Amino acid sequence: MNLHVIDTGFFKLDGGAMFGVVPKTLWQRTNPADENNLCTWSMRCLLIEDGDRLILIDNGIGDKQDAKFFSHYYLHGDATLQSSLKNAGFSPEDITDVFLTHLHFDHCGGGVRYKKDGSGLELVFPNATYWSNEDHWKWATIPNAREKASFLKENILPMQESGHLKFINRDTPSPFSQFDILYMDGHTDKMMLPVIPYKNKHVVFMADLLPSVGHLPIPYVMGYDTRPLLTLAEKEDFLTKAAADKYVLFFEHDAVNECATVMQTEKGVRLENTFKLAEL
Repeated sequence: MNLHVIDTGFFKLDGGAMFGVVPKTLWQRTNPADENNLCTWSMRCLLIEDGDRLILIDNGIGDKQDAKFFSHYYLHGDATLQSSLKNAGFSPEDITDVFLTHLHFDHCGGGVRYKKDGSGLELVFPNATYWSNEDHWKWATIPNAREKASFLKENILPMQESGHLKFINRDTPSPFSQFDILYMDGHTDKMMLPVIPYKNKHVVFMADLLPSVGHLPIPYVMGYDTRPLLTLAEKEDFLTKAAADKYVLFFEHDAVNECATVMQTEKGVRLENTFKLAEL
């Protein structure tokens, strides 16, 4: 099995929103803000190559929304979903599975696009099965007021309308032999984190449980989280196990660091090392 990092570019989000109640004097040490209080974040995806299966985990923000929408997020960087797939030696038609950790627009927007003639929407990965879970799908398609702006119907509904959507059942084993799945409910309902055995390690795709190295301290919880106290508990449990079992944390949103390991100290779980996935 091979893992390929698929970079899809950078965007900006408000630093205060990304760190919740933590003061800027603390969080700006790891995530410096610009003059508008915006920090840069990556949209880093992961491709699992295993035999005849190519499993893409998340797919970035896409390009369907209008200029007003994108003006809020300051997209930048040279990498795109398509260029990164090409650099890895693949095309969108090669992808067999699209695994979506959750359905916020910066995680699933790249899976659907407008047709070239503008007549409607189509799947970017026409030969792939798109995977969510039924609880989160209901959460996203009948959204609460807090998350409504993050769940965009044009990103989500075409997966089902095309007949390419399948649901994962959290009460049964993972349908993938390549990884197990952790479920987290603090950020959004039933977010799924793949845990991938790789080179005698376990690589965990962190999605929005830990967006970056800067979010390792337990109280550093995003203002976007729907159940922040639950996130606190989930982070603490996860990081304790990650330190004990030497998990490799793969960051979707850290603009600088691809991966990290953590260690248990007298002051709790702390950062041990940062590195690129290719260094494993």
